[in-house]
Amino acid sequence: MWLLLAFCSAALLGFYDVFKKKSLANNAVLPVLGLNTLFSSLIFLPFILVSYFHPEALQDTLFYVPSAGWEVHKFIILKSFIVLSSWTFGYFGMKHLPLTIVGPINATRPVMTLVGALLIFGERLNVYQWIGVLMAIISFFMLSRSGKKEGIDFKHDKWIWFVVLAAVLGAVSGLYDKYLMGRFNNMVVQAWYNVYQLFLMGGVLMFLWWPKRKSSTPFHWDWCIILISVFLSAADFVYFYALGMDGAMISIVSMVRRGSVVVSFLFGAMIFREKNLKSKVVDLILVLIGMFFLYLGNVLG
Repeated sequence: MWLLLAFCSAALLGFYDVFKKKSLANNAVLPVLGLNTLFSSLIFLPFILVSYFHPEALQDTLFYVPSAGWEVHKFIILKSFIVLSSWTFGYFGMKHLPLTIVGPINATRPVMTLVGALLIFGERLNVYQWIGVLMAIISFFMLSRSGKKEGIDFKHDKWIWFVVLAAVLGAVSGLYDKYLMGRFNNMVVQAWYNVYQLFLMGGVLMFLWWPKRKSSTPFHWDWCIILISVFLSAADFVYFYALGMDGAMISIVSMVRRGSVVVSFLFGAMIFREKNLKSKVVDLILVLIGMFFLYLGNVLG
């Protein structure tokens, strides 16, 4: 069941990436990110308030947010720092790079999560799962060759490094999620980390963006900004629920979630009309083969 939920989360993440790319086109990055944290918080705020003032209304549902003290919230605040840092690097990178480049790079994130899962949680992969991981690693190196055809040097392009840093922080966040889901309620974590991110982002906007807004890329409203929050919140809700299930492996869940590249790649080709698709399709096929072997390893292992 947890694996099917991971695939569902992957599909939702793919649409999240598409709406994010659309919203960032010729737009100021920080305000878009700030509005994303605002709308995400507004999605979960009602659940927090109802759970506190009328707990009987949500007590036996998946949306109940139990009360928690500082001993819990301090861990959630740390997650907010990690996620917001990853988002900041990722948003800037996505604005300046083709979606068909960013998606496959993000698809290699689970390899870093895998190493952490092996070292920290003692997870073990079978032969099929290792084949899936190797496919992901190979696809990254092939992607760097595709990027050169568009004048993107993986070693010297700062936006590539922004996306890579976002992926590293995302992997750290994934490992931390596994730790949190083993100790705390998933709705407590998801609802409150969104709220804390809003306050953190408010400080960033006030001190970094607002004073320089007139000399930087102007902000303009796009309705896709709301859809960023809706699809991200849905994807994370399914993801946290899956991680909280018995037997869920963060190394596998993280890898499957990167299957979102299929959705983002298709939209990058059809809607954004990105280039050099033939060579990138090979990279995508390798990612899909990796996903298949991971699924096979879970079924047969």
